[in-house]
Amino acid sequence: MTLTAHLLYETFTFTSQSQGPQRNSSGFSSRHSDTARRGVPPDPNSVADVPNTATCHPQSHIVFLKTHKTASSTVLNILYRYGESRNLTFALPVGQAMHLFYPKLFESHFVEGFSSGRVKEFHIMCNHMRFRKAEVAKVMPEDTFYFSIIRHPVTMIESSFSYFKGIPAFFNSRSLEDFLDNTNNFKDSAPWNFLAHNNLAFDFGFDHNVTADADDHEDKAKRAVAAIERDFHLILVSEYFDESMILLKHVLCWSLEDVVSFKLNSRSNRTLHQISPNTAEKIKRWDALDWSLYLHFNATFWQKVDSVVGREQMKSEVSQLRELQDKLANTCLKGGGAVDPSQMKDAGLMPAQSGTAVIQGYNLKPDLDSQTRTQCQRLTTPEVQYTQRLKSLQFPVQQKQVKRMVPP
Repeated sequence: MTLTAHLLYETFTFTSQSQGPQRNSSGFSSRHSDTARRGVPPDPNSVADVPNTATCHPQSHIVFLKTHKTASSTVLNILYRYGESRNLTFALPVGQAMHLFYPKLFESHFVEGFSSGRVKEFHIMCNHMRFRKAEVAKVMPEDTFYFSIIRHPVTMIESSFSYFKGIPAFFNSRSLEDFLDNTNNFKDSAPWNFLAHNNLAFDFGFDHNVTADADDHEDKAKRAVAAIERDFHLILVSEYFDESMILLKHVLCWSLEDVVSFKLNSRSNRTLHQISPNTAEKIKRWDALDWSLYLHFNATFWQKVDSVVGREQMKSEVSQLRELQDKLANTCLKGGGAVDPSQMKDAGLMPAQSGTAVIQGYNLKPDLDSQTRTQCQRLTTPEVQYTQRLKSLQFPVQQKQVKRMVPP
């Protein structure tokens, strides 16, 4: 039994004793429909497609569009752990790249092992890319489940201003307010400046150079919404991360253990900045396309919650997820939570730093047994180190050759 399964058993045992029997051993409620289809991405709008572990098959063909500054690194870790524990094959970036050649629009040959035919079946694609469905579909099976995550544009650009302070758009601005007051000087063509303007829309593959004053703003927003609804089965919301994980669990026919996590690539509160109402309105106008996407998919998210899970059931499962997270933190983490990089002891768990943000990581307890330590390490391993690990597992000979080519 894994660490999370053991803690999950304790959680559900306590729940059943205090509230009466509500769940089966996998953590799904007995209200689920028996008509779920095997091997086909479930329709999150359909109650008939609500998963039941007795009848449905856990989805393992998955594309996650990893958007920027949306808690997507935590989702990536969930997918990495799920795939690694089941020996699934990831569509990883070719060579030593850590992303799928973002910001270029995705092309199938960006995936290691695809063009050569070395890999016959890919299960999960989840590294940063600029989405292009036709090329992704060349790599992934027809029954692939597509999902992504979005965030409120106000907090998203506040985070981006800190993380991406080195890009031309932000570099000379004293503050986010200063940047927003001088957007007439914005140069879309400057390197990486797309991170400062409708970055969600850009990641989804759309023309992002749109403001609220643009004549074609509404038309572009409608076309973007329609395209996302066509290409994606589910859009999650960062502000409701735990609720998003419960909804994802249901539509993928996964267990609570599969979606538990610790926050990764998260900033210290010392680098967070309060946004005034006036600045928030400026952001909504500057990132008008992202704001339109957020308004639409925040609404559809809750519609899916109501049709797939139900509000009361959602409250119950979120509570159980948080209880499991707390137990894992108490088991794994020295001090029980995240720490600044200056306080970290294990270089292998050190997150990459960016801009003016102070990106936190974790110290594991020193007295963990080998199996527990391995599981705790997977929960706390940052994206770069975990991607390198998976590459070495999937392409061991190739990675050894690359290492030999690198001078000491």
